[in-house]
Amino acid sequence: MKSITPLACALALATTLGCQAAPESAPAATAPAAATATGAGVAPGHSHALPKHALIGYLHNFDNGIGVLPLGEVDDSWDVIVLAFADDMGEGRIAFNPDPALDRGRLIADIAAKRVQGKIVVLSFGGELGKVTLNTQHDEDNFVATTAEAINAFGFDGIDIDLEKVAGVVHDAPVTPHLISAVKRLHAMYPNLYVSMAPEHPYVQGGFVSMEGIWGAYLPLIDGVREELDLLHVQLYNNGGLPTPYRAEKYPAGSVDMMVGSVKMLVEGFELAAGKGRFEGLRADQVALGLPSGLRAAGNGYAAPADINRAFDCLTTATQCDEVQPAQAYPDFRGVMTWSINWDVTDGRAFSGPVGTHLRAANAAH
Repeated sequence: MKSITPLACALALATTLGCQAAPESAPAATAPAAATATGAGVAPGHSHALPKHALIGYLHNFDNGIGVLPLGEVDDSWDVIVLAFADDMGEGRIAFNPDPALDRGRLIADIAAKRVQGKIVVLSFGGELGKVTLNTQHDEDNFVATTAEAINAFGFDGIDIDLEKVAGVVHDAPVTPHLISAVKRLHAMYPNLYVSMAPEHPYVQGGFVSMEGIWGAYLPLIDGVREELDLLHVQLYNNGGLPTPYRAEKYPAGSVDMMVGSVKMLVEGFELAAGKGRFEGLRADQVALGLPSGLRAAGNGYAAPADINRAFDCLTTATQCDEVQPAQAYPDFRGVMTWSINWDVTDGRAFSGPVGTHLRAANAAH
C-alpha cells in the first residue's frame, strides 16, 4: 500500500477519510516536504507567523479533576495552543501519548484543522513532574529522532520547553548543551519550527540574585537558542515575588510592577549576580507574560485581567504604568501566556475573555 504522509493523514481524518498515522517508533527522523499549494495547510514543523500580539494557552493532556478538553473544542481566542506534556521514555526518547479520554485520530484531525485556521499547535516538554533525559550524545540523538517522529505523526508546529525542578536544570548540567544542540538540529530539519520556553522566574530573572543551582540556570539555554527562539513566557506564578534591579524589595506576585519589571529585565537586560556577566536582552517580540488563568490554576501569582491589560499597555505604549516603566514603549511586545485553557474554560473564560479581547483590539489598532 502506498504510504500516507502524516499531514495527509491528518487532513484525511479531518474530512472523515480513514488512515493510520505513522507509528512513533518509525526509524525516520526527517522533516516532511513543504506543504503543497492546495491551501490545505502547512507541513508539520512549519508554523504560521505569530500575530503581532498573541494569546498563548496550555492544554492539559491529563485529567487533574476537571476533565480533559478535546482540542477541537478550544475556542478561537487562542493563537497558540501548547499541548502538555510529552512523556520521557528514557535514554533521550520522548513520546506524546494522548490521554485515554482523547481519541488519537480526532486529535490529529483537530491539530490539522487548527493549523488550517492559522493557529499554532506545539508540544511541550516538562511541567511540574516532567523531564527529558539528555545526558549523552546518544540521548540527544534519540531526543531529536523521537521529537521529529512526534512532530510528523501529529502535525505539530513546534516545541515548547517547560522543564522544572525535577528535570535537573541547574548550572553546568549536561541537559543544557544537549538541549541547545537538539533545538538547533530540529530547527535545521524544520526551518520554520516554532520554539518557545516557559521557565519559572527563579531560573531566569533569578540570575540577578544568584547564579548557582537553579538560579539563572535557564540563561545559558536562552542565550544558546536566542536565534531559534520564537517566544519566552516566564512563569510569574508559584514562586512568590520577583527580585529586580529596580528596588530593594521584591515586587509582589500578580502586581503590574512585577509583570512590567519581569519583561523590562528580559528586553533591556540585567547584570548577573556575583559579577558573572550580563544577560543581554531579547527582542520585545520574543517575550510574553506568563500568568495563571485563575485563582485555582496555580498556587499563587494570580493577576486580575484588568491588571494584565494595564501591564500590557504599559509595555506597548508606556501608559497605564505603576512604579516600574520600560525605558521606551515596546509596541512589538508579543502578548500573554496562561496556564491553562482547561482552567479558563472551567472558570467561564474569565481570563481569555477580557485579555484576549484586549490583545485583539491592540492588533486591530496597528
